[in-house]
Amino acid sequence: MKHDHRGSFARGASRALTAVALSLSLGLPALAADKLTYFTWSGYELPDFHKTFTAAHPDGVDISVFGDDDDAFTKVKAGFHPDLAHPCYDKIARWNKEGLLQPIDTAKIKNWDKIFPVFRNLPDIQAGAGKVWMVPWDWGNTSVLYRTDLVKNPEQSWNLLWDKQYAGRIATIDAVHDTPVVAALLAGVSPFDMTQEQLGKVADKLREQRPLVSAYTTDMTSVEQSLASGQLVAAMTWNASAVALKKQGVPVEFMKPKEGMLTWACGFVMLKDAKNTDLAYDFINSRLEAESGKALIENYGYGASTTSAFAAVPKDELENLQLPPDPETMLKSTVFTGPMKQNDDLAKMFEKVKAGG
Repeated sequence: MKHDHRGSFARGASRALTAVALSLSLGLPALAADKLTYFTWSGYELPDFHKTFTAAHPDGVDISVFGDDDDAFTKVKAGFHPDLAHPCYDKIARWNKEGLLQPIDTAKIKNWDKIFPVFRNLPDIQAGAGKVWMVPWDWGNTSVLYRTDLVKNPEQSWNLLWDKQYAGRIATIDAVHDTPVVAALLAGVSPFDMTQEQLGKVADKLREQRPLVSAYTTDMTSVEQSLASGQLVAAMTWNASAVALKKQGVPVEFMKPKEGMLTWACGFVMLKDAKNTDLAYDFINSRLEAESGKALIENYGYGASTTSAFAAVPKDELENLQLPPDPETMLKSTVFTGPMKQNDDLAKMFEKVKAGG
């Protein structure tokens, strides 16, 4: 749902995970007790997002990154235990079902009331009075990013990613809550609750697309490079890729498909066995400051979860990034990715289709 913008961070993460594995095999404590451990999407470790935390705790956080939140779930379930992780809303029920999380006390989140109500009130994050399973931090859109000089006046529809004339020049996102959700929308099926028969329709739609796709990937850096070179003419991406390519002067447009863009929201969860809960609250509070959210909006074109972050960004810049000052406006015309009842069945089916089945 986000970007893998900086390969060096991914390498750093694999080193961190290797260090953890090595410590476990040597019987050493896996994670330093006096450092916060944070597990996030690649590109989300930027120091601009938690300046006040770093000022108070220099060298106070160890960050590891994941490619998508299915990958994160698998690693945490397998025994990698950071203090904080950064999954997306549609996965919270799944993490909870496995008993991986502890509730977060909203009384300790000083800007809790600055979070847009639409995110504060999400059903699956409620953990009882004054408690939540996730503190929303970021939201954004998934859509079709296309070269306006290579695709002339396309229909504003997700069908562009199924257009045979662009075979081999299309890429799509390798994640259950992205490509299969769009296939469901095009097949006229609810993406979040489907019968076995409807699952079959979605599989057919995905099979129709498979021969046209040059890559299923979450590596947005390579997608952006391929769009810039013209090797790709269209790809499913997140806001950040549109921002990055426009900054480079590449003629691209982030489509508003008639079926609706996908909108997602992600945030911070505290792992059940978190060792450094005080540092975790400090970190969350630092990330919810207006300056942190402003950096997220300006760097990547994603929406921050707080009204204060939006107030800190000039209106013309928000317009340029195609972000409304209030996410509720956007959610009226987009498809919000919530929990998927058939997540596991969809995941298995998607793997099978990608493998040619």
